Amino acid sequence: MDYELRHSVCPHDCPSTCALEVERIDNRTIGRVRGAPGNSYTSGVICAKVARYSERVHHPERLMHPLIRVGEKGEGKFAQISWNEALDRVAQSFIDKVDEYGSETVWPYFFAGTMGIIQRDGIQRLRHVMGYSRQAANICTELVQNGWIGGAGGPMGPDPREMAESDLIIIWGGNPVSTQVNVMTHVTKARKDRGARLVVVDAYKSPTAEIADELVLVKPGTDGAVATAIMHVLFRDGFADIDYMEKHTDDWISLEKHLVNKTPKWAEEISGVPANQIEMLAAHIGKTDKTYIRIGYGFARSRNGASQVHAVASIAAVGGKFKYRGGGAFWSNRIIFNWNKNVVEGNDVLDNSTRMLDMSRIGPILTYEDELVKQGPPVTAMLIQNTNPAAVAPDTHRVLRGFRREDLFLCVHEQFMTETAKMADIVLPATTFLEHDDLYQAAGQVHVQVHRAVIDPPGETRSNHWVLCQLAQRLGASHEGFEMTEWELVDRTLRDSGWPGAEELLQKRWLDVQPSFDKAHFLEGFPTANGKFKFSADWSALGPLGHQLPSLPDYCPNIDLATPDKPFRMITSPARNFLNSSFTETPTSKKREGRPEVMIHPEAASKLNILSGDRVRLGNEQGSVVLHALLFEGVQKDVIVVESVWPNAAFEEGIGINALISAEAGAPNGGAVFHDTAVWVSKIK
Repeated sequence: MDYELRHSVCPHDCPSTCALEVERIDNRTIGRVRGAPGNSYTSGVICAKVARYSERVHHPERLMHPLIRVGEKGEGKFAQISWNEALDRVAQSFIDKVDEYGSETVWPYFFAGTMGIIQRDGIQRLRHVMGYSRQAANICTELVQNGWIGGAGGPMGPDPREMAESDLIIIWGGNPVSTQVNVMTHVTKARKDRGARLVVVDAYKSPTAEIADELVLVKPGTDGAVATAIMHVLFRDGFADIDYMEKHTDDWISLEKHLVNKTPKWAEEISGVPANQIEMLAAHIGKTDKTYIRIGYGFARSRNGASQVHAVASIAAVGGKFKYRGGGAFWSNRIIFNWNKNVVEGNDVLDNSTRMLDMSRIGPILTYEDELVKQGPPVTAMLIQNTNPAAVAPDTHRVLRGFRREDLFLCVHEQFMTETAKMADIVLPATTFLEHDDLYQAAGQVHVQVHRAVIDPPGETRSNHWVLCQLAQRLGASHEGFEMTEWELVDRTLRDSGWPGAEELLQKRWLDVQPSFDKAHFLEGFPTANGKFKFSADWSALGPLGHQLPSLPDYCPNIDLATPDKPFRMITSPARNFLNSSFTETPTSKKREGRPEVMIHPEAASKLNILSGDRVRLGNEQGSVVLHALLFEGVQKDVIVVESVWPNAAFEEGIGINALISAEAGAPNGGAVFHDTAVWVSKIK
């Protein structure tokens, strides 16, 4: 088959942001999608789900036309209407609601269904111009980000490509085989070329743990105890780099005193990790200069996630690992891009007095149970782009109850009839990334990339940017960003940020913006007030819940601990073939994932007379969910794992796993707690 090979960029919610090559067969059709081999980070490797992207682009169930609800909310009955009628109805509904309640009654809601800066973030421009309620975009990264900031300052660090030059790689709180496959490219090179050792610290034997040299199996939410005990050993056995700490860290003497009683035995009682395993890992870290700790997003799912990240990052500072190429700790590179997004987001008209609503608490917000909503107008109108809260947000029962409110006008701009779209009054058909222009950064690597549409939009699908510009006209929202094409916005944002223009970057395909070794390894100072790593974190400066967290690295027990009534700790880890609720509609991904299952240790299952394949019910005060048991030895006996965000409809009773997840905000500044849930388990007879 004849085709033209086009450069592209993966837009999905993953730190890798892979450089792609797409087979363009004609202006409506693509063939294979593969990794671009010339990129020094992604190295021609992409995940299986994106490699099958033609299944998504050409899926027979893609939304192709604007729709209006003709049945009850959530019933899924819609009729086709014109774009003009749809947009007119949305705009008039917003105007009517604002006339009744004020501008804060409208809540534009978005997240990371696309990570493209133009198509993702443009909704902020409409929000800021119109004075609509702001959104705390904390459902994914807030907890881990604050943990990193609490110690190292702004999110940056050693070049992630340096993992290939490491002698000890610790993947802590992540599963890159399933979620960031490019990490493994560099890990594999280090193992092959240098004989590097791979250690995985996780709450279950993930696909990454299966290929590791060592798995440290930790109870959810107790990583801080293990990290603290490791530092105890580093100080005790003379592995702490005093000269480094004296020059580059704050308050290390207080830390040393604090750690005196934080022994591996103490950590074992909390975490379930054998003391001798902690001893051996600490010794290995102490003896290995080029130790690279890759901190994962799993920490961003626990109430104490921030303090855990701070403790893990502190290991690299105590050991002086940042001095070495191939050493240190890394979470994200997001500040190295230096974006000026004023035109994209309309930051020039931002009013910081406008209320900020926590996106993770959409359920309590829509059901009038959130304190901030009680103090102001209710949310009575929403525009949702790039996310599917009916499936992915915590506290599903409240989310759905909120969406069913008759006084809530909901417009959803989507590619498929998701469970959120089914709740809408107006559904607008959206383009995929292959059908619009955009600009990309990566959180987990070092390249700026641009992308032009590979094929024409099918049917009547339209981009996020186009929809926002059309609504702006009808709402009287005046801003230069609404007068520009998406490619003009790409060019303007690049130039305002100090990078080459859009056409120049398109010809280059990507731009490597990795800082110098000394800057990336913080030898020129950490991005903190005094330029030093902070062992004593000022959590209160980062959010109103900072008082819940210990200043110095420690185990923080503010988690949903198991009880006699709820004896299991549950984590809801990402699946290999789904990305949150994306790809749950593509046939190969659905086939490979099978069905919703709960992984349970055979001994725990035996006590409950549960066999593999049995129907079981999980529950807590939030509700209960039915799924099938999978006996699995790769967990501690009081831990269970439910992988993936299956649609609610995939579950027997029409309600998914997030019904069991609390919408309680994590410390210090909010964030969803998907890996921090205690439940009971019973066999269905």
